[in-house]
Amino acid sequence: MIQTMHMPKAGLEHLITILRRDGYRVLGPVARDGAVAFDELRTSSDLPIGMREAQEAGRYRLVPGIAGEIFGVVNGAGSLKPYFFAPDETLLEVRRERRGFKVSEVAPAPPPHAFLGVRACDLAALAIQDRIFLHDHFRDTHYEVRRKDAFFVAVNCTRSAPTCFCVSMKTGPEATAGFDLSLTELPDGFVARSGSPAGEAMIVKLGLSPAPGDQEAAARARIDECAAGMRRRLDTSDLPRLLYDEAENPRWREVASRCLSCANCTMVCPTCFCHTVVDQEELDGNMSRRVRQWDSCFSLDHAHIHGINFRPKISDRYRQWLTHKLASWIDQFGSSGCVGCGRCITWCPVGIDLTEEVAAIRADAGKR
Repeated sequence: MIQTMHMPKAGLEHLITILRRDGYRVLGPVARDGAVAFDELRTSSDLPIGMREAQEAGRYRLVPGIAGEIFGVVNGAGSLKPYFFAPDETLLEVRRERRGFKVSEVAPAPPPHAFLGVRACDLAALAIQDRIFLHDHFRDTHYEVRRKDAFFVAVNCTRSAPTCFCVSMKTGPEATAGFDLSLTELPDGFVARSGSPAGEAMIVKLGLSPAPGDQEAAARARIDECAAGMRRRLDTSDLPRLLYDEAENPRWREVASRCLSCANCTMVCPTCFCHTVVDQEELDGNMSRRVRQWDSCFSLDHAHIHGINFRPKISDRYRQWLTHKLASWIDQFGSSGCVGCGRCITWCPVGIDLTEEVAAIRADAGKR
């Protein structure tokens, strides 16, 4: 039976110290360039203490929060994805030799990473990425190396952003799997739970004591209140069939009239995995690198093959993205590709909201 423990807020500094001493590079939410993203933590003071974020469709800014609150910022544009599925990485090198050439695989050798302050939606997204890169006949060795030995400290959400809809996707606001240690913040500390043997060992190292019953109840009440107060909803009851049946719905053209095809939504999405492979040659012709780079189904070149583009219109590309995310992804991987983090809504320059688009398509279908 998993025991709930009490950790004072000063224990967070102790946790970071232990992780760094154990050889981890510790990353957590850090205020940077007017937003919050995962970056290296050296002390707990690097966290956005006393800050919150105000976000809506197409809008994001950091604002003053509650004094002493450590994890008041729900999320920013950055997720866990870049640390496992790198935006730009060399897969192999080809070097010219006196007689022929030599091909060498370039294997990453990163230090083990510990992530502090991971939200439930991002853990759910990482589990989806695992199914893509690890649970098939061909395992992605670059992803596998980075994924191995990672340590996750989850933070259960006690408030939601206006763009969140994780309750609809059954991915939050409480982390239920994929973490080593989970924390629920209270005014006087954290309620901590272990989720793995490594998490249990960390609780022993921290010297934590059992949480009183009133703290457990307070933590549960905060999580439940967050779930009940979530403003956005996505009805998934008739997915994926709805989107398959409505491939010619006029709403695709309407949303395309607003969409910039900028690919922001796919860049901030914690599960999108489209990529391209390019060869980069040295000027002297003695070496070339095969490089994998993030790509997007919104980019014009992504659907260009054999001299034609089979998604020439923005409406084609938006339909592909949304239908894959909420429908064909289920056929491929057994789950939706959306975890309800709301980043695609917040970071869309024109504020396109996929929950509104699905609702509009459903309403059109209901009229016929």
